[in-house]
Amino acid sequence: MNKLTGFLCLGILSLTTSAVWADPPASEASSAASSAAVPAAESASSSAPAAGDAASAAPAPTEPQLVTLDKISAGDTAWMLTSTALVLMMTVPGLALFYGGMVRKKNVLATLMQSFAITCVVTILWWLVGYSWAFTPGSPWLGGTSRLFMNGMTFMKDANKLTVSHLALTIPETVYAMFQMTFAIITPALIAGAFADRMKFSAMLIFMSVWSLLVYAPIAHWVWEPSGWLAVKGVLDYAGGTVVHINAGVAALASCLVMGKRVGYGKEAMPPHNLVLTLIGASLLWVGWFGFNAGSATAADGRAGMAMLATQLATAAAALGWMFAEWITKGKPSVLGIASGAVAGLVAITPASGYVGPAPAIIIGLIAGVACYFAATKLKAALGYDDSLDAFGVHGIGGIIGALLTGVFASKEISGSDGSVITQLWGVGSTVIYGFVVSFILLKVIDMTIGLRVTEEQEREGLDISLHGESVE
Repeated sequence: MNKLTGFLCLGILSLTTSAVWADPPASEASSAASSAAVPAAESASSSAPAAGDAASAAPAPTEPQLVTLDKISAGDTAWMLTSTALVLMMTVPGLALFYGGMVRKKNVLATLMQSFAITCVVTILWWLVGYSWAFTPGSPWLGGTSRLFMNGMTFMKDANKLTVSHLALTIPETVYAMFQMTFAIITPALIAGAFADRMKFSAMLIFMSVWSLLVYAPIAHWVWEPSGWLAVKGVLDYAGGTVVHINAGVAALASCLVMGKRVGYGKEAMPPHNLVLTLIGASLLWVGWFGFNAGSATAADGRAGMAMLATQLATAAAALGWMFAEWITKGKPSVLGIASGAVAGLVAITPASGYVGPAPAIIIGLIAGVACYFAATKLKAALGYDDSLDAFGVHGIGGIIGALLTGVFASKEISGSDGSVITQLWGVGSTVIYGFVVSFILLKVIDMTIGLRVTEEQEREGLDISLHGESVE
């Protein structure tokens, strides 16, 4: 326990110290922000003055600011409150049930516990430093320290004022920070599917905590904060293809490679213990994803509506694509297959949802459904890694497909942005390399200090009993 406490203290100290260099002069951040393509900023600027008034108009804000209450849209705020609740529901209980149904009975509580504990830990880290590092101006690589402990985020009833983010000018900053917190929560929770059945709970908590700050927050800043270097480069990611899914997917692959295979993998049958839970979880993910994608408009407007439609169409197409691919190759369509296909479609449409129309959404979904099916079956078998619940096969591969196809199908008419596959490759490549390398190093360090895996005896007994002293009867 002394080693664990020391490691945590050292990690938090190093992270806090590194934030100091993330604050260049405001003029640099303002200059970078002016050329970034961020969905929330585009939405916020939709009510800007006409071109003829541009000379007299105030420049777009580049950092959170204090405004009067009359600047807040009740409709936008209501939609974003709803979207925030929907995205939180994606992790608890959605992802928890989706993953919980796929593991063996002796590990179901441990799997549910991972999602629930990650939700709690990331919430506190987001308040502590995560939000500030991700969504305030700083360097091109990391945000600043102006919102440490969410300092400065305020609501003043008597003064009739509150703060708003420069990325969502028509809703309270508290709502925007909460909305983005739910993304920060589900991303590390997705990784847990890769190492199901074999990671220590203590090691999991340390890895997810440090990963959230060293990997998730910087990449979110790169892509979504206007001063981030990938935002300046023009990388398009409407709701998290790179930031969430590729990021989680490559961390999942690193977990598989560092930890090795489950005891008995490839020799013993390891069927899902309750596909009813998995289908319920997938259904909650599907519904919650409307908050994920349509909510990323940060407004109740036409673009949010288009993102919702694109999400529905891509999900249905991917579910059918996976189902028919499995039917053709294995002779029967499975419940697990159609549920996994739906999630693959949700993943792939995420970066494109605010940039494409209905027909491209169906194409993206169909390609993702078939490709992720083969990634989760043939590719995994060919390369020999044990991705327990196909976190890399669905989120990594699906995220890459969606990010690249966003460059192919992005519509300037819908988004005001032209797509470029080359630019999207920058986003994909940077996320894959940085996410994988840092994840691999973190896992190795934890393994050398407190160890990553439970013992073989604990693994055979099941993590429910061996780690938590509980079981499902």
